[in-house]
Amino acid sequence: MSVGNRITSDDQLARLLQIGIVLEEVVEARAYHHYSSLDAELDAEVEDLLEHAAEESADHRRRLEDLIEDLGVESVPFDEIEGLVEARYGRTQPDDFDGVLYDALCNEETAYKFYDDLIEAIEASDAEFSVDREELIATLSAIREEEAEGVEEVTAIMEER
Repeated sequence: MSVGNRITSDDQLARLLQIGIVLEEVVEARAYHHYSSLDAELDAEVEDLLEHAAEESADHRRRLEDLIEDLGVESVPFDEIEGLVEARYGRTQPDDFDGVLYDALCNEETAYKFYDDLIEAIEASDAEFSVDREELIATLSAIREEEAEGVEEVTAIMEER
């Protein structure tokens, strides 16, 4: 399912929100992977970045889950959504990047782009949703803004080094 399409139903919106949840799980898992695989000499700035990324992803998942619950639609099985995410967004592994910061930047940019595309698709749609459109867009815009801040934070650390 492409985010680039207009969203025409609660079911389609729920599937896209579920994709967001899986993306957030990927970001969180990758942050924990890096955190646990790096040696004891990990600098505090990168350690804080990874910890913040994991906590933020968990918060984003909760907010997306609340939106899906408000839609009141049946969930798609996790493995089906995971397959969609893997096919579109999960083509790389944490160790495929030259360093933790490059992986973190990729994760933040991917999430930002997903939410940006999702908001654009909702705004382009004239469908009536079971959730308040303004609240939906406000929630997704706040998440997108937090992803943008993550991109800026990682970029700033990379430029310092």
